[in-house]
Amino acid sequence: MTERKRSTVRDLRRDNRSVLLWSLFIGQPCSRQDLSWATGLSTASVSNVVREFISEGIVTEAGSVDSDGGRPRALLQMDPDYGRVIGVDVGETRIRVEMFDMTMAMRASADYALDPRDQGIDVVVDRVQAGLASVLADSRCAPSAVLGVGIGVPGVIEHEGSETLVHAQTYGWDAVPLGRLLWPAGDFPLYIDNGAKTMGQAELWFGAGQGVRQAVVCLMGSGLGASIVTGAPGRGGTSAAVEWGHTTVEVGGRSCRCGSRGCLEAYVGAGAILDRYGHSAPGQDEESALAALVASSDPLAVRILNETAREHSLTHRFAQTSIELGTLGPDAVALGAATLPMERFLDGAMAARTGDRQAG
Repeated sequence: MTERKRSTVRDLRRDNRSVLLWSLFIGQPCSRQDLSWATGLSTASVSNVVREFISEGIVTEAGSVDSDGGRPRALLQMDPDYGRVIGVDVGETRIRVEMFDMTMAMRASADYALDPRDQGIDVVVDRVQAGLASVLADSRCAPSAVLGVGIGVPGVIEHEGSETLVHAQTYGWDAVPLGRLLWPAGDFPLYIDNGAKTMGQAELWFGAGQGVRQAVVCLMGSGLGASIVTGAPGRGGTSAAVEWGHTTVEVGGRSCRCGSRGCLEAYVGAGAILDRYGHSAPGQDEESALAALVASSDPLAVRILNETAREHSLTHRFAQTSIELGTLGPDAVALGAATLPMERFLDGAMAARTGDRQAG
């Protein structure tokens, strides 16, 4: 009974820490009173846990705010220099690597072009490792300060024990053990997931998905991806990837890069849309050309995009749904990938670090 009670107390303490970390992360800067109201925990419990966070270097005071008739309330935020998280976007035409502090402010980035005709695993691993080395050097950050690296990749992700396998047919990848191949890049945890899912998570946390109960976030570039987003961060919110682009919409239809025919991507992917438009600026890759087309006021461009988004939608369902552009731009996948290790940290899955492991 004693051991069970001790375990229950530990679990309760861990849960309280996680609830407070999530509330602080989402609402920062905020006061102890704000945290008590948001979490339902007593002011004494909040003060005790916050004291621990401050002593561990996770939380710092960030000014104060006047209170009604009493002393000013100290505001709290995540200590930006407690650690770093890194997000990687393995895209169709480029690889982005971005480093963020504990407030998710970007501290360093690296960008490498990727030839769509040469997306072999050796090339991708080389670019990702170069990007990781670059952001560590540019930020003067020790690898020990990195809480983890999240990587958004195309295709189906399979987790088998400690192994992560990537099945990306358009890349020619079949059960590629990407985590194992990247591990020599540094001594920090790797979290690998579908790029559309990481984009959906970014929009859920910071973008157009904030405050919504359900959303489908679509990633449109040379390929197509989608994630289904529900809930809110820290309160059971989830995003799950679906193989939207390779859904067959016409039996025996247009050829697709995956080797099949009639896939949705063959009709509404960047290449298909640009083919219908008929021209793009010289030297532009497909994703850049599509972004320019979306921003264009050319009547032909507007008509093509309207047909692509709406022509075959069900009237009733369409009337109940709003279609919004994502607010995070081309960094959304990398930002979302960086939320993978941050999520683990906020959930309490990582042990506290000591001062000598803080970021520089």
